[in-house]
This record gives sequence, C-alpha cells and structure tokens, in this order.
Amino acid sequence: MDMIRLFDNGVTIQSGKPVAAIAAQAGAKEKTIAAKILAAHDHPAQDGQLHITFDGLISHDITYVGIIQTARASGLTRFPVPYVLTNCHNSLCAVGGTINEDDHVFGLSAAKKYGGIYVPANQSVIHSYAREQMAACGSMILGSDSHTRYGALGTMAVGEGGPELAKQLLKHTWDAPLPEVVLVYVTGTPRRGVGPHDAAIALVKATFASSFVKNRVLEFAGPGIAKLPIDFRNGIDVMTTETTCLSSIWETDEETKRFFEVHGRPEAYKKLSPEDGAYYDRMIELDLSQLEPMIALPFHPSNAYTIRDFLANAQELLAGVEAEAKKRWPKANVHLLDKIHDGGVWADQGIIAGCAGGMFDNIDEAAQILRGGSVGDSYFSMSVYPTSVPVSLALTRMGVTNIDVSQDCTMCQPERFWSHRVTKGYRGSQTGIIELKEAAQ
Repeated sequence: MDMIRLFDNGVTIQSGKPVAAIAAQAGAKEKTIAAKILAAHDHPAQDGQLHITFDGLISHDITYVGIIQTARASGLTRFPVPYVLTNCHNSLCAVGGTINEDDHVFGLSAAKKYGGIYVPANQSVIHSYAREQMAACGSMILGSDSHTRYGALGTMAVGEGGPELAKQLLKHTWDAPLPEVVLVYVTGTPRRGVGPHDAAIALVKATFASSFVKNRVLEFAGPGIAKLPIDFRNGIDVMTTETTCLSSIWETDEETKRFFEVHGRPEAYKKLSPEDGAYYDRMIELDLSQLEPMIALPFHPSNAYTIRDFLANAQELLAGVEAEAKKRWPKANVHLLDKIHDGGVWADQGIIAGCAGGMFDNIDEAAQILRGGSVGDSYFSMSVYPTSVPVSLALTRMGVTNIDVSQDCTMCQPERFWSHRVTKGYRGSQTGIIELKEAAQ
C-alpha cells in the first residue's frame, strides 16, 4: 500500500527527519524515547536483559481473581504499586450474574485489604480508566489485557499474562530481552471520512504476516502527529497489539498536554521526543493523506482491504471467508454471500464500543453522520457504548446524544404505515414505498 511503506534497514533522526544509517553510532540507540523510558525503569544486571519494575498495574474481572490468588498464595501482604481492578469484561456474561458478583466482591475485598483501586461495574472500560487516571508521560504500566497500550499519552504499556502481574505484586521484575525499536514516521493529514481504525487496520495489514514488528517497540514521531486529535492517536495506538509489537510510545505535544489538563492531571505531562541522532532498527512510513476507509474480515484484522476494493470484489472475498470457516470448523454454517444485494453489501448490525471505538471523538463523529437520519429498522440494530462514564457525561452535556431518531417501524407498525415491503413480503430492494395511513385518510 502506498499509504504505508516498510524499511527493514536502520535509520537515524537528523533535524527531525529519518535518514538511512548502515549501523548505530555509539549511544545512538539510547536516544530514542523508548530506550530512555526502559532505562529509567530497569534494574541492570549485566546480563543483556531488562529487569523492569512498573509504575502501575491494571486488570479486569476476567483476570484479577487468579492473579491476586496466585500472589496471595505466594506471600502477598500489600500491593507495592497502584493496582487498578476494573469490572468491564464479565459484568454481563453470566446467567443470573452470580459468578460475576462473586468475582466483583472478591475484587473489592482485595482492593480494601491490599490497598488497590476498585472500579465498579459499568463505570469504565479498563483502558479508558488507565488513560484518564493512570497514564503519565515517561511512565510504564503492566496490564493483564493484551490491548494494554497507552503510548499516545507518553506511557509505555505492556499487556502480559497473569503470572507477570503476580510477580510484580511480589516485588519481582519483568524480565525480557532488550527490544528493538521501530520508528513509525507519520506524515500527512487524514481525509474526511478516514478514522483511526482505518490507520490501525492498514498498519496491521502491512506488518502482521511478515512479523515486521514482532516483539519490537513502535515509536511514533513525525509532523503528521501534530495534526491528529488525541482520540485519533489513542484509536491507532490501542490496535498496535494486533501487529504483535511489544509496546508503543508516541512523541508528545500540546495536544497531549491538553488531554491531561482536561482530566485534572496537568502534572502527568512532559514533552517526549527522540533526540537528534536517535537510531531505529527499522522504520514504517505512515502517510495519513493516502489512507482510505478500511474493512477487516475474519479471522484476523490483517485480513484487511480498502472498502473500495472490498466492494469491487465482495463475491470473491466473502466466498473465501465462507470456505475458510468451513475448513476451520467443519460444522460451521456461515452464510455471507447472501449479504450481497444490488451491488452492495448489507450489514446486520452496527456497534460503536470498547476501548478503541467508544471514545468521545468516534461517537461525536457518528452522531454528526446520523443526525437527521436513521439507525435502521427491524433487521438492522445499532448500539453505542461510550468507553467510560466521564465520556458518556461529556457527550450528553454537549448534546451529542440528543439525536432525533424515529422509533417508528414500517415493518412492525402496520396500523400506522402501509409498506410495499410488508404487503409484498419482498426485502431485496433498498427502495421503499411507505405511506402514513393517517395522512392518506
């Protein structure tokens, strides 16, 4: 893709621009943002490994019970660093809620006993809480969710399995080889209609199959960053997990500073940028002006296409997904080709949600698109889940949620409407003939 170019040779930053480099000069690798943050949290042991102590830990209700029980069985007496327990994944899963209630009671009791921070159910998605309350420029956070990424806020965050968090609770270090650092040099300005998920999906498509950034740190820099709102940056950043990178970090600026000020934590901000002469093992050039709206198909976000290419080849691509599903799960009964109608592809539902999608800017943008329109009728559903209560309240105060969408349904209210689709039973056309009976009378 022209929007993303990969360079597997080293580069250095000279006067803010990347320049090809055959090899790293002495001390050049230590001039990256990532290297400085890692060094500040490392306990050197002269073995070529990192031995990291994190500034904070975070888990959700799928993982924190096992983590705390493991640490407790191994002698835990007190959480040594701030440990946040959110209740955002299991809250609505169990029949009757009994399992979840037990988990949540355990989490609350553990937070009280060991000095943790408990976030009640339905208050915040794990990563939204971390962004709003925990992230700080130059800090490090370890989370038990794979999408633990707060690099756009100047925080190096790592998603690991529960045992690594249990080790931190017991005052042991996170031990790992010193990672290579990949420069993501951002240029250009996104066109209208291109969002953070388009950039993220394009990045995943470009890097996943070749393992280009596997277990490496992505460091975002370049003139294009200044033109991105903070939610746009966060939306890209949280999806970097799908590239298989180890972590991420972004240079910070006035937009980052404003985020911390808005959230009442101005002290969390400091300017982060690579030093002149900083060496990177590889580089990705991300031209935002070339991005197009993207779609990711099963069974991984790297199975991605521009929407333009997808619509032009929908028959072939959806048939391929059906065949792959049958191959993986012989008993699967997947029907995607029946979604193709009149040269387009129909969706069954729309969802704007989660740590990547339910952010303020995404919902605000969707509201502008939907205003005066419709979220569909009986065969299409639309759901919107803000990523935290503060985000929801802000949207409400600004009137974003006050979208006049009719609750009338031409399919299920035959006493009010005459509908050609109802009377004829044909739903294969996107053209509808509807008449309000009261008006006709």
